[in-house]
Amino acid sequence: MNSQISTISGTAIPLTGNDIDTDRIIPARFLCCVTFDGLGANVFEDDRIELKGTHPFDLPQFQGANVLVVNSNFGCGSSREHAPQALAKWGIKLIIGESFSEIFFGNCVAMGIPCLNADAATITELQEILRENPQTPITVDLNALRVRCGKFTTLVSIGEGSRQQLTNGTWDACGQLVANLSQTKVTAAKLPYVAWV
Repeated sequence: MNSQISTISGTAIPLTGNDIDTDRIIPARFLCCVTFDGLGANVFEDDRIELKGTHPFDLPQFQGANVLVVNSNFGCGSSREHAPQALAKWGIKLIIGESFSEIFFGNCVAMGIPCLNADAATITELQEILRENPQTPITVDLNALRVRCGKFTTLVSIGEGSRQQLTNGTWDACGQLVANLSQTKVTAAKLPYVAWV
C-alpha cells in the first residue's frame, strides 16, 4: 500500500469567498450518517440550493475536478471531520488557499488531503485562470512546492512536518500498520492478554 503523496494532477474548481465554514461545506443535518460514503452528494448543499445550479460544484465545466482553490480562513467553524470527508467523497484530493482553519487543516492532512497556502494575489490569479478556462490542467508537486496551472507557475507553502507526513506516507496510520504487518504482529504478541468478562 503506497500512501506517499508527491504529485497531484487534474483540473481545479475556483471557489471564491472568505470564511467558508464547515457548516457550509456540509450542513449539520448530514452529520448523522453511519459512514462518510454518501457525503459527497451533499457537499455545499445549502449554497448549491440557494444558487440554483450556478454554484461551482454544480457547473458542468468543473465536474470531475480534484483540486479546490479557495480564499482565506477556509474550513472555519465547528471541527467536524465530515467537511473534509464530504470534499474527498466528491473527489477533491488537494486544496490551495490563502489560509485554513487549523482543525480543518489537521483533519485534511490526517486524510491525505494536502492544504497548500499561497498569497491572496496568487489565489486570485489562479481562480481567474480557472474561471476563464475551466479545464486548464493543474499539477501540484509537493516536493518542490510548485503549482503549474496551464502556463502559470507559482510556489506554495505548507508546514514542513505536514509536507513530510504527506510525501513519506506517515499520514496514513492504517497503511503504516499494514505495511509493517510483521513487526505489528511481533509487538502485539508482547502485549498482555486481557480477558473481558
